[in-house]
Amino acid sequence: MSKILIVEDDVAFCTMLKTFLEKKQYQVVTAFSGNEAVAKIKEHTFDVVLADVRLPDRDGITLLDEILTSNQSTQVIIMTGYAEINMAVNAIKQGAFDYVSKPFNPDTILQTIEKALNTGGVVETKPQKKEVRTKEVPAPSGDSFVRGVSDASKKLNEYVALVAPTRMSVLVVGDSGTGKEYVASSIHKASKRSEKPFVAVDCGAIPKEIASSEFFGHIKGSFTGAVNDKVGHFEAANGGTLFLDEIGNLSYELQVQLLRALQERRIKPVGSNKEIEVDIRVIAATNEDLSLAVKEGEFREDLYHRLNEFSIKVPPLKDRIEDLMLFANHFLEESNAELDKHVVGFADEVLEAFKNYTWPGNLRELKNIVKRSVLLSQDEMITLSILPHDIAYATHNSKQTYGLFKNQNEQELILDALEKANGNKAKAARMLSIDRKTLYNKLKQYDISL
Repeated sequence: MSKILIVEDDVAFCTMLKTFLEKKQYQVVTAFSGNEAVAKIKEHTFDVVLADVRLPDRDGITLLDEILTSNQSTQVIIMTGYAEINMAVNAIKQGAFDYVSKPFNPDTILQTIEKALNTGGVVETKPQKKEVRTKEVPAPSGDSFVRGVSDASKKLNEYVALVAPTRMSVLVVGDSGTGKEYVASSIHKASKRSEKPFVAVDCGAIPKEIASSEFFGHIKGSFTGAVNDKVGHFEAANGGTLFLDEIGNLSYELQVQLLRALQERRIKPVGSNKEIEVDIRVIAATNEDLSLAVKEGEFREDLYHRLNEFSIKVPPLKDRIEDLMLFANHFLEESNAELDKHVVGFADEVLEAFKNYTWPGNLRELKNIVKRSVLLSQDEMITLSILPHDIAYATHNSKQTYGLFKNQNEQELILDALEKANGNKAKAARMLSIDRKTLYNKLKQYDISL
């Protein structure tokens, strides 16, 4: 059984990560400071150390030196926020195996750990995400699939089913946290390339100085720190799908290189004279208005049209209120499994609070809130007392939730829901969170006829 040390001062996050890894049959030890980690390193031998780049008493770089001095075969994975990526890159240059940016998908860190264990002590320059063939948050993980019942979700699913079998490049547009990577993964899994790699790349998390190496690979000795040949994202995705998240963050220089690679279907690793043919499908995602970026000269128009052969808009959660509890209950099951808890459900006042809240962080925020609530809950039901204040006491927004509260706006709510549902009473009842019999009684009460 491989032994892992987690060095992280965020106790809740550390506990969740420990529980997740123990369920994957790893032996896990935790430390909440650098000094505590050093003491445990001297007492035990660890196969992998997961260390936060910033700790209360020292940074991850100095801790890295202590770890490698104690045991050079220990693989060190740095955990970092996006603002600290340069520090993480320096850690890799000094011997760390890899880094992962927070917040990360548990499957991503698991895959990075497995690669570190399989490396056998050979340090590679491999920043950020590598070959990933999992569904990303905030959508369901593994092979589970939650199909919404709202009109917005049905339209989204129809577009995915329509474009998936084709070879078209797809641009997925949506607010942060709406599940753009999940949509991309769904397209891949429904395509003819489903048995080939799905490689996800966060374009906003790749430092400019190593971007070419990340995308196209490099050969040993091509630059300082290139101690081994490296396969880039394009080659890793060969035969499959390359997902470029936050495509708008690419530098203009890299946009030129990317366009050339997509047009010619050939890449040249850094330091190499040999071109490699690649067969990939590209799915890009952004939360920006790329057409505006094109007009302002910040994004190449030819690349934009190359990526935008088919566009899919992922709706925000506020436009999918009918799906809210479908996702909440799914995230509850996921959190119970991950945290080894047995929370049964949500108290009525929590359901009401969820419907009142506007969810600016969309599905990602919902998932995080449900997981936090499961961790904190001491009862079978999640209660209002453990929700963050802004969610627990959110002001009711009738136009978004359509809930009926026996107030003066009740008739207006019913008429609005019927209009939104194009007169479909069953759909209007779902939007109002009532059954059809209650809706019929209300129609009669207010003398509403269709």
